[in-house]
Amino acid sequence: MNQHTAKNPGARSLANLAPDEVKSTVDGYTAIYDAGPEGRREQYRSFVNRYYDLATDFYEFGWGQSFHFAPRRRGERFKASLLRHQHFLAERLSLKPGMDVLDVGCGVGGPMGNMARHSGANFVGINNNAYQIERAKLHTKDVGQLCRFIHGDYMRIPEDDDRYDAAFAIESMPHAPDKAGAFREVLRVLRPGACFAGYEWCLTDVFDPGNAEHRRIENDIMVGDALPEIASTSEICDALRRAGFELLDAHDRAPESDPQTPWYRALQGRDLTLSSIPRTPFGRALTNLTLRVGERLRLFPEGSRAVSTLLNSAADALVEGGRSGIFTPMFFFLARKPERPEG
Repeated sequence: MNQHTAKNPGARSLANLAPDEVKSTVDGYTAIYDAGPEGRREQYRSFVNRYYDLATDFYEFGWGQSFHFAPRRRGERFKASLLRHQHFLAERLSLKPGMDVLDVGCGVGGPMGNMARHSGANFVGINNNAYQIERAKLHTKDVGQLCRFIHGDYMRIPEDDDRYDAAFAIESMPHAPDKAGAFREVLRVLRPGACFAGYEWCLTDVFDPGNAEHRRIENDIMVGDALPEIASTSEICDALRRAGFELLDAHDRAPESDPQTPWYRALQGRDLTLSSIPRTPFGRALTNLTLRVGERLRLFPEGSRAVSTLLNSAADALVEGGRSGIFTPMFFFLARKPERPEG
């Protein structure tokens, strides 16, 4: 798919899917989700791959090249907050030229490219989705000498032990079927003394598993974002320690947002800019209407509107999770691989 097609979700196809593959991919994704947590864990590669084959073009159209959230300051533009959030990781990891850094679940390469421009370090991004790697190479073309990519699974990183000086993950590891197992793989490829930092999607201490509304929000987030389940903040800390890391820092960055610009504001389309129109209620409704008519006229593949509806439902659930305080997409952690004992 060319660059112009990627900016018009639904045109011709989605990602690398042929038009007649879209609906079957939607149906396959739904079937895996309906198999329950165990089924989602067992089929996680297919589950996540199907999701990003369907969702990537919609994300780029409405979100840009960095598929994550950020705490916003008063008066700060959305994209500026994303960049600052990325630079925060680079600074906590003390990234500098000559370092080799692993981006665990690199998406379409937006954050990696920005951090390469900011730090001058060398980056390797691992991603299970081939289409996203294709997009990432395009988005990092200007810093191509600093960025390369591996099409692979971060549960089984195809790299030698003690290979990297640092690693980071920006909202990519909620897809992991086994948190401690995923963190253990990152630990393996880091050099002794190297650090791993990231942002995790988590349920907060406010979440009440006995509250039916809380459980409904949790489920809507999981089904709309290809998650086997959502870990609590304490579970993330425990998993890092069980993997062998020394936990240096862990806290939720969501409360750092100005009350007038919470992290989920972008999903509400309240910024009144041209780029935010697809995220407004009007923009979402217009997209769905366009896709519905387009499917009937065979301008868009059957299943395109189902993808849009899925993502809109997930966006609404994320807003509800943020407003209720039961969910955060930016639980920050900084962990270190222990030095080897002397002798």
